[in-house]
Amino acid sequence: MSQQRDFVLDIHDKPKAVNWLTLSLQHLFAMFGSTVLVPFLVGFSPAIALISSGVGTLAFLLITRGQIPSYLGSSFAFITPIIFAKASFGPEETMVGCFLAGLVYGIVALIIKGTGINWIMKLLPPVVVGPVIMVIGLGLANTAVGMAMNDAKGNYSLTYLMVALVTLAITVACSIFFKNIIGLIPVLMGIIGGYIFAYTQGLVDFSKVVKAEWIEVPHFYVPFVTYTPSISLGIVLIMVPVAVVTLSEHIGHILVLNKIVDRNYIEKPGLHRSILGDGVATMLAALIGGPPNTTYGENIGVLAITKVLSVFVIAGAAVFAILFGFVGKINALISSIPTPVMGGISILLFGIIASSGLRMMVDAKVDLGSKRNLMIASIILVLGIGGAHLDISEHVKIDSMALSAIMGVVLNLVLPKEKIKEAENVQQTSARKIS
Repeated sequence: MSQQRDFVLDIHDKPKAVNWLTLSLQHLFAMFGSTVLVPFLVGFSPAIALISSGVGTLAFLLITRGQIPSYLGSSFAFITPIIFAKASFGPEETMVGCFLAGLVYGIVALIIKGTGINWIMKLLPPVVVGPVIMVIGLGLANTAVGMAMNDAKGNYSLTYLMVALVTLAITVACSIFFKNIIGLIPVLMGIIGGYIFAYTQGLVDFSKVVKAEWIEVPHFYVPFVTYTPSISLGIVLIMVPVAVVTLSEHIGHILVLNKIVDRNYIEKPGLHRSILGDGVATMLAALIGGPPNTTYGENIGVLAITKVLSVFVIAGAAVFAILFGFVGKINALISSIPTPVMGGISILLFGIIASSGLRMMVDAKVDLGSKRNLMIASIILVLGIGGAHLDISEHVKIDSMALSAIMGVVLNLVLPKEKIKEAENVQQTSARKIS
């Protein structure tokens, strides 16, 4: 644990009041762009997304006994399933589906608690997890590009594209050329810069911001209060399989976090606790009408750069997120962000997600010279990015992201390892004899 001496604040170190404020705001700003982007895309309330991310993060910290400094925000993996589910079943039943997806986490956590982690590590090795994470990003590439260059009627707009490119350029510049606080919040800086440029192009409407109250309670979707929940096979098959995707993402984030903080969270507090915390965060979000939550790579990046690991800082960011959710002016301002600004941000964010999946395979030294690994990765990528989906009926389908993840798991289980290696050795020996 010698590496801990280099940390500015360790896991349970409590910062001074002023530092606590600024450090927590850094984490808030780091997650802000991504967390509000998801409700922006699926038609949910950004205010509720902020509140649910804060509540979910506090629940995660509690369940993991304050040992894992991780912030949870809106999950990108659920974007496509939520859009389809809302169109087919409505927002209320979609919330039920999100809750069930979180419940899967709880079931997996209980099984891990009773049987250990070997089975899930075999079920979701890097050769499956890496390509699945790539699919999360690349599967949304068309959405990002469409937002960046098409107007509200779906027609190509040079103005939209210019706004998106300016937003993207500001975000990249802040990330690459600034090492201070600006370098920690490139997404937020890109949104601000893109927003200002979009205003000069006549794309910003301030009317709702002016009319909004400072303190507003968003419209929550609360089961048995605002609606009577119902469950159908369709919503189960749309939402629940996505848990395979997000479980892969969760394990990947925990492994990355292990390296940054020089601890083994798989053993202590245990993968079962971190998975349970993630699942409870998603279930809590579903109970108030927010998108499912997941651990955030952006905030893991802040930990790596600042060397501030304090869970008190993470908790502070969660409290700020909850408070921001009740500020009407802020939520109206978020809603007024032009689509091409979010499109420019999405190009980078979705690309980073895809790149992180590739990096995971590189770090795990996945041998793509192996036919077995190459087949698994290739099939996952093409099914996921190509948009393959399994339609069981008009309102019942498994979307491409979930289908590709399930196929990856199945292929990893059924394709033999040793036989393929032996066959490759025979081929190599034959090649040497021929030469």
